[in-house]
Amino acid sequence: MKKVLFMAVFASVFAFTNAQTGVIGGNQNNDATKEKSNAGISFGTLSHNFGNIIEGQIATYEFQFKNIGTEPLKLTQVKASCGCTTPKYPTTEIMPGESANIRAEYNSAGRPGTFNKNIFVNSNAGDVTLTILGNVVKEPEKPISPIIIR
Repeated sequence: MKKVLFMAVFASVFAFTNAQTGVIGGNQNNDATKEKSNAGISFGTLSHNFGNIIEGQIATYEFQFKNIGTEPLKLTQVKASCGCTTPKYPTTEIMPGESANIRAEYNSAGRPGTFNKNIFVNSNAGDVTLTILGNVVKEPEKPISPIIIR
């Protein structure tokens, strides 16, 4: 009876210890299998203020960046926070020391007022958030010319 009790306690302690480490059979160390990159990304600026733009215009700005690492830089995903903003970016690798641009286009049609939009950049060098902001104003009305009757 003592042997059975001892084995039950030993098995419980062993199971509890392994459950605390998060390893239950096999090597689950994901750090060893992650691919590390020596690419680096550096932007000249992370935000741009358009100021006042007239409603209906498409406001564009190009964010310039450079690969400051020693391996090729690959942009894996670039997406905007909403459908009114469209990012355009290079799909080819940027070699070390080379520069490229991410073009942000904001469609102001039907969107009067202030805006603050994000562009999320994912790459093998890490993640960066770019921001565009501004104020959409209605186009000033043209003065009505007087009608001259003779």
